[in-house]
Amino acid sequence: MNNYFNLEDKNNIIKKFENGEINIKKAFRLLMKAENNKIQEINYNEDINNHYNKNLISDYSPPSMKELNNLVGLKKVKKLIKEYISYLKVQELREKYKLKNQSVVMHMIFKGNPGTGKTTVARIIGKIFNEIGFLEQGEMIEAERADLVGEYIGHTAQKTKKLVEKAIGGVLFIDEAYALARGGKRDFGKEAIDTLVKAMEDHRENLIIILAGYNREMEFFLEQNPGLRSRISIHLNFPDYSVEQLVKISELMYKEREYILSENSKHYIHRIIGEIKEKEEKNSGNARTVRNLVEKSIRKHARRIVKKNNLTRRDLMTIKIEDLARGKDHE
Repeated sequence: MNNYFNLEDKNNIIKKFENGEINIKKAFRLLMKAENNKIQEINYNEDINNHYNKNLISDYSPPSMKELNNLVGLKKVKKLIKEYISYLKVQELREKYKLKNQSVVMHMIFKGNPGTGKTTVARIIGKIFNEIGFLEQGEMIEAERADLVGEYIGHTAQKTKKLVEKAIGGVLFIDEAYALARGGKRDFGKEAIDTLVKAMEDHRENLIIILAGYNREMEFFLEQNPGLRSRISIHLNFPDYSVEQLVKISELMYKEREYILSENSKHYIHRIIGEIKEKEEKNSGNARTVRNLVEKSIRKHARRIVKKNNLTRRDLMTIKIEDLARGKDHE
């Protein structure tokens, strides 16, 4: 097939412009050349490809990227995911133009305290990489030590392989992955690690394995198998949320459940979360603490208004200070 398109016909130039295949500047230039009978054969397909590639790299954003961007905080995590989206698309284009491209391995390590968004981000990553064509399905399977480790020699490898096969085309998210290395060299957890390392190599083009856990424990975990660190180049740190970020998360949780905070409650919840972070230093700067607070206040709200007559829509929605007050829960 001839890759060159003869644009001597003025009507054809105008038609391409009307269809949006060339811009007005290029159409005018071609018409002027045609008028002077100086038009030459041009590589039309390459011109269209340049326009397509520009849009693909600069304008393309998978739908689920919006879901990631809407998460509170996690600025560095979002930035790195965006970089890898661009990287994958560029490798795809380099392959199209028969240029050398590197094999893309997307296995990841997530480090951070519980409730800092690791599971949520893993789920969204599955969607994003499905939308850009890296994963066939994008579904996430969540697992822990008990799902991988068996009761006798050989059983662990069998369980782990089945779990990997089930996750192919999506994300296998293993929380508290360091627990696999806690039993020592004779523990069956080592067999699970070895099986995962092999799976990372065998399925690097159709599976993302994400290993998650506390910062210090995950560093220890990576030292247990030399193949782990070499096969996982993406390390994402999930910091604890600030008080302001936790307040924002609480507001989003109430909004999702169709509740609102009274004006006094907005100030009070900021104070409560600040006290929690100050008194309960470890693991307090996370969304689980806030979720528990929100859900408990909703239950207290229900107790408060259930006996009230002539309830209004606002009554059913408004969380007051008494609903947020801490203390013994007599449910």
